[in-house]
This record gives sequence, structure tokens and C-alpha cells, in this order.
Amino acid sequence: MTASEQRRTRERRGHTAEWAAAIALMVKGYRILARREKTPLGEIDLIAVRGRRVAFVEVKRRATREAAEASITAAQRARVRKAAGLWLARNSAYQSCRIGFDIVFCIGLRWPQHLEDAL
Repeated sequence: MTASEQRRTRERRGHTAEWAAAIALMVKGYRILARREKTPLGEIDLIAVRGRRVAFVEVKRRATREAAEASITAAQRARVRKAAGLWLARNSAYQSCRIGFDIVFCIGLRWPQHLEDAL
């Protein structure tokens, strides 16, 4: 498999994980506001709202929970927080909401694991 084929495969798997994470959040009562939201400061995988809480969600697909946890870096946390701040500045209707930085782990074929305020 060529490098570009490997990249496309990883991208496809990542999109599938984001879709699964979105479904899991919707089952929990969240409404998805955005997927793969790109800002000049970085990308946010999912933005979801439930009640008066807006969640900026990072989705990680890995073979094990340990590998998924290890893949979250300080730089990534900072990137999501900065991008979320910019998104909130552009979406004033959500500025008064409680803000959460969540993670959804997609491990194998198991149901996605949602961790609130873990990012």
C-alpha cells in the first residue's frame, strides 16, 4: 500500500470514528452543531450542545484505551481550547453556555466512550 493509500485509509477510519462519536453523543441527548470545524487556530472534531452546555470534542480512534489516552498531547489540548475560543467569539449565541472540553474514545468495535471535561 502506498503512502497516499495509507493516508486515505487513516482519514476514512477517522471520519468513521467521528461519525460513531456523533451518534453516541446524540444518544446521550446532545445536538451536533459542527463536525470537523476548521478555524485558523486548528480543527475541532465535534461541537455539540446539550441544554446549556457546549462541548468541544476530540475524537480518538485507537486499538486500546491506553493508546488513545497516550495520543492526547498538551499541544493538542491547547489547540482545541484556542480554536474553541475563536469559535465562541464567532457564535455569540453560545457564549453564555457552560463550556466543556470532552474526549470520545473509539476502541475497536466497542461503543464509543465519552469522557466529559477530560481534555
